[in-house]
Amino acid sequence: MKKIVTLGEVMLRLSPPGNNRFFQTNSYDVEFGGSEANVGAALAFWGNEVYHLTAFPDQEIGWAASARLRRNGIKTDFVKYYPGRIGIYFLEQGAMQRSSQVIYDRSDSVFANFDGTDLNWDKVFEGAEWLHWSGISPAISQESANLTLKALQEASARGIRISGDLNYRSNLWQFGKKPHQVMPELMALTQVMIAGKRDFSACLNIEFEDFDHAKVYMFTNFPNLKYISKTERTSISSSHNTLIGDLISSENWFTSKTYDLTHIVDRVGTGDAYAGGLIQGLLHLQPQEAIDFAVAAGAIKHSVQGDVLLCSMSEIH
Repeated sequence: MKKIVTLGEVMLRLSPPGNNRFFQTNSYDVEFGGSEANVGAALAFWGNEVYHLTAFPDQEIGWAASARLRRNGIKTDFVKYYPGRIGIYFLEQGAMQRSSQVIYDRSDSVFANFDGTDLNWDKVFEGAEWLHWSGISPAISQESANLTLKALQEASARGIRISGDLNYRSNLWQFGKKPHQVMPELMALTQVMIAGKRDFSACLNIEFEDFDHAKVYMFTNFPNLKYISKTERTSISSSHNTLIGDLISSENWFTSKTYDLTHIVDRVGTGDAYAGGLIQGLLHLQPQEAIDFAVAAGAIKHSVQGDVLLCSMSEIH
């Protein structure tokens, strides 16, 4: 059993049942999810000891969100509760040639105002082997950016391996900072980066010619970097995609097989399942096996409703 720490906002997800549109629905299905917590849930289901760092409103909705984390096997010892609101997102599931739609309502949430000043970092990282973060957290607010940097600094000082899904989303950076003013300091402390050319270009304010150009730059300028990982998705329709993944070091390049994903049930959280599979693989397997496991985990998530992949390792194999 490995102790793994994840960090990030958990939101309330409201979705019209089935493939109904926002215009049609009279009710919403309720889930709780957040990129990093989704990663943690998969890792917890595979037998790891996972702790999530986040903040919730100190009322019934926040308590319900915390209970959902525990139901998914995640330990909530370091979750904080404050007055305020939970972030919300609305999801309309696409089908065939109609794309999915997401509407965020997360400004001024409890997590957006949480900077981690009252966390006991010695306890948080006692016995930990891995910390996972994503580029969503530092994009939300200055407080969230401060929290992410502090967590990475504390983990790095203790020799803990760090992975980051850069996950650049242009609509999130609204608090007055540009990604290249925040992200390079976080990237410098990260050993495993999940990112493509677009992520690297946005986070570093460099227009890379192609992924190979970005790869050479990253391994030349970020000495702590051990692996870059990326996926390539071809969208034939909302219900039919193909998926392949790569794991790249400064000297080697490992590629998974291509999955033909027909009749997709829910695409949300598939990248998080991939990230969880990659962490699991790098903790326990050789690089080729790690990328095979990661992409298989991401592929299976397309068949699972909700934000979280809950499946056995034997199903993935």
